[in-house]
Amino acid sequence: MVVFGIPKRGGKVYTVVVDNAKKESLLPVIAKKIMPDSVVYTDSLSSDDVLDVGGFHHHRINHGKTFAQRQNHINGIGNFWNQAKRVLRKYNEIDRKSFPLFLKECGFRFNFGTPSEQLKILRDWCGI
Repeated sequence: MVVFGIPKRGGKVYTVVVDNAKKESLLPVIAKKIMPDSVVYTDSLSSDDVLDVGGFHHHRINHGKTFAQRQNHINGIGNFWNQAKRVLRKYNEIDRKSFPLFLKECGFRFNFGTPSEQLKILRDWCGI
């Protein structure tokens, strides 16, 4: 099981659990969320090699050499992972079947701001 995340414009994130970090698992997810010819910035993980064959303009940021190059950085997704880890640590032994739901909750909380904003959105969605 691999947890995969894509930062979106406006500071929001999209997350999904996939079977592995191989191109066959990641490329369909990426293709659904990123338009061809988009510029994509990643860290230096080898699993990001999938982007080299995916029709994207792929740029790697090596945090060991440089933290951010002008406006090009991957801090947004890093902020999400830090927040998600803090939330998920509160739960003991989340089973594999339920984990995607916990991950989506983390994404919701990150994407929709303060608890009062989240409550307003939930009320709107539920029609109350």
